[in-house]
Amino acid sequence: MASRHQARSLAIQTLYQWDFYGSEPERQDYYLEQVLKGAEDMKVDKETEDFCRQLVLGISTNMVEIDDIIKRSAPKWPLEKMTLVDRNILRLGLYELLYLNPKEVPPKVAINEAIELGKDFGGLASGHFINGILGAVFEETKKIQSNESEGN
Repeated sequence: MASRHQARSLAIQTLYQWDFYGSEPERQDYYLEQVLKGAEDMKVDKETEDFCRQLVLGISTNMVEIDDIIKRSAPKWPLEKMTLVDRNILRLGLYELLYLNPKEVPPKVAINEAIELGKDFGGLASGHFINGILGAVFEETKKIQSNESEGN
């Protein structure tokens, strides 16, 4: 049985390494493979591995847009001043929230999973910080969708 939480955890570890060493696009696959090799002991199934890959590749493909949303949503916290862990958990949460089918990953699940990852990997305030930003983005997207549906 696939564990999406496990896939998210592996994706965060991959993104952390990739970000730490400079985010060179050609190195992303290397870090993903290293994390997945390390996960062999965890008996990661194919579905979990595939979801991890989808997350990492989707985030890296949409990184510019995702980072722009983070910058606008947390103007008092420059992206480069955020911890690597918080920054990458926000990227993951925003990717799931904005780019994945909400029937596959409901928005509240994406937010709650990101908060849990913040608690697991981040500092004492990470969960609250992540919740604040993702919650604000979620509310903003709901307003936009509501306005669009009223206009049609």
